[in-house]
Amino acid sequence: MSKKTPQAIRGTQDILGADAEAFAFVVETFERVRRLYRFRRVEMPVFEKTEVFARSLGETTDVVSKEMYSFDDRGGESLTLRPEFTAGIARAFLTNGWQQYAPLKVATHGPLFRYERPQKGRYRQFHQIDAEVIGAGEPQADVELLAMADQLLKELGIADVTLHLNTLGDGASREAWRAALIAYFRAVAGELSEESQERLEKNPLRILDSKDARDKPFLADAPKIDAFLSDEASAFFAAVTSGLDAAGVKWVRAESLVRGLDYYRHTAFEFIPDEGSASAAALGSQSTVLGGGRYDGLMESLGGAPTPAVGWAAGIERLAMLVGAREEERSDICIVIEDDNSLLSGIKLLTDLRKADFSAELMASGSPRKRFDKAVKKNPRSLVVLGRGEDGIGASIRSLEIAEELPRLGPFFAEYRW
Repeated sequence: MSKKTPQAIRGTQDILGADAEAFAFVVETFERVRRLYRFRRVEMPVFEKTEVFARSLGETTDVVSKEMYSFDDRGGESLTLRPEFTAGIARAFLTNGWQQYAPLKVATHGPLFRYERPQKGRYRQFHQIDAEVIGAGEPQADVELLAMADQLLKELGIADVTLHLNTLGDGASREAWRAALIAYFRAVAGELSEESQERLEKNPLRILDSKDARDKPFLADAPKIDAFLSDEASAFFAAVTSGLDAAGVKWVRAESLVRGLDYYRHTAFEFIPDEGSASAAALGSQSTVLGGGRYDGLMESLGGAPTPAVGWAAGIERLAMLVGAREEERSDICIVIEDDNSLLSGIKLLTDLRKADFSAELMASGSPRKRFDKAVKKNPRSLVVLGRGEDGIGASIRSLEIAEELPRLGPFFAEYRW
């Protein structure tokens, strides 16, 4: 009885070819841009103690209560596969003494895990790029992060998106706004959706970004943060917006854009496809391309000293969808072994070419005709046939598209006569 072939786990993906090239292009572009902005690369554990995420994301959030992959290890300690990067980076900042590097600019990318319903552009194992500035309380840190994100998207060729920007104020401003929202929504609580009724006392800011039709009639007249901003908070937001203008970053005010957790302060932002754009059509309901905000209170929730911080993240899969499939790069040279007696010479030539920074591959299986046909299908820039002539091993450059490379190629074939 034959065994069934194991299937991929729901919500995961296997990527090959043009899709994998788009994925790699996103990562390579991110790595190049983060070096331009002098963000240091960090690598983080894939799992942490469950309390790291429970304390940073909040016990009542959907991520913690419904979506985390948590398990007990052999020592009985609860561990969780990371659902996001920020909490782990904050933990590392506190436990590794990274305070000495503050303000610390770091960036990373890799897989994350959330148990949620798989859909277009969203998976249970997904991948993100992430950038954080820790220990900088000035508006310039927000401007730098947003300018970096804007440049990244442009260099990926994603131009039909706009930065949506809001302020959540400082701690006092946010608390006054929160109290006003509770009073406002409490008066119409019976007409709100069940989800918003649950959020009313604990997390009223989240009602503002509700998509439920029952909530929408009450959102337009809800209290706005601007009425509760302190002079300091207003000045902070003005400094961010004027900095973005100076950096040439296009932005619009989005008063309903919020972050529910109490440790978020000041700037909140998302890059969203323009209405009717190709990016909007590609993403569908998953509209956010890149998002983040300032989280000045997070370190305290993890037991550290008050530490200002701001960051953003973006899904690599979504960015790759917007970039579109990318063809694999053609090799510089494909070597065809016409005569098996020349195989060792072909291996030596292949090695020398690669050491000289040529991308090269070797065709040595099947009949000589099939080897040649395979090489032609690869569509290399140069096709080299290696075989034995009357005077010994010889090389013939049959098709050379990159004529300007001939001086570089010459030395490799000097020892061959054909």
